[in-house]
Amino acid sequence: MVRILRIMAAPTAPLAYSLIATDLDGTLLRGDDTLSDRSRAALAGAIAAGARHLVVTGRPAPRVRPLLDDLGCQGLAVCGQGAQLYDAGADRMIWSVTLDRELAETALGKIEAEVGEVYAAVDQDGVDGLTLIEPGYRMPHPLLPAVRVDRRDDLWTAPISKVLLRHPWLSDDELAAAAREAVGSLAAVTMSGPGTVELQPCGINKATGLALAAERLGLTSSGTIAFGDMPNDIPMFDWAAHGVAMANAHPDLKAVADEVTLSNEEDGIAVVLERLFV
Repeated sequence: MVRILRIMAAPTAPLAYSLIATDLDGTLLRGDDTLSDRSRAALAGAIAAGARHLVVTGRPAPRVRPLLDDLGCQGLAVCGQGAQLYDAGADRMIWSVTLDRELAETALGKIEAEVGEVYAAVDQDGVDGLTLIEPGYRMPHPLLPAVRVDRRDDLWTAPISKVLLRHPWLSDDELAAAAREAVGSLAAVTMSGPGTVELQPCGINKATGLALAAERLGLTSSGTIAFGDMPNDIPMFDWAAHGVAMANAHPDLKAVADEVTLSNEEDGIAVVLERLFV
């Protein structure tokens, strides 16, 4: 009797996570807006293993487009704190929510009634929207392009996705707390980075944008790992199965994270991805 031996292929191990959601500033990118070779290789390895990578950022789509090109991302990206779902390959907005400009102006007035003069900027809606800054406003990230206008009224000439605020002496935490108290239900208040307190449409955050993108990709929260560094990433951590804060993260985000990795300058994302996918 001739015995036929069948060699069975070893079963493929299931992916630890099918969706990797990463913030950009202070998280995936280094301070000079570059991605390290190690982080690039770790992302490539995870994608080769079958995972999807999704950028989820506070930056508006026009300020993200060059970075997506560098990352080789030709799919979806969640931009504008979740207010925009952008298709990088087609260079088009799939979905966007604007902040009512009259409400935004009213909200600014209420904030200034509480804390004195603030300086404002806006991100215009659309794939070619500009970032406009009024006199006195200083961009927190010098590499981001902006157009200076002569007066505040010039900020409202076209639809906007959000308003950015700075105060002459209040800390970001103090300004954010005062703004939340002042604006009530007029707008949502987020803090997305040093010198970056923002007003955006109520009910819109990174989690809403991420959930919409994941649904279009056929993926779920239970298979998602998220990386971030600021309080605006808290809704994303709440939605995802696993939230990883960077070592340089704000204490509020570290408090709700499932783990803390190294800083963005030390390839913190790569450390986690290498553990999960290599």
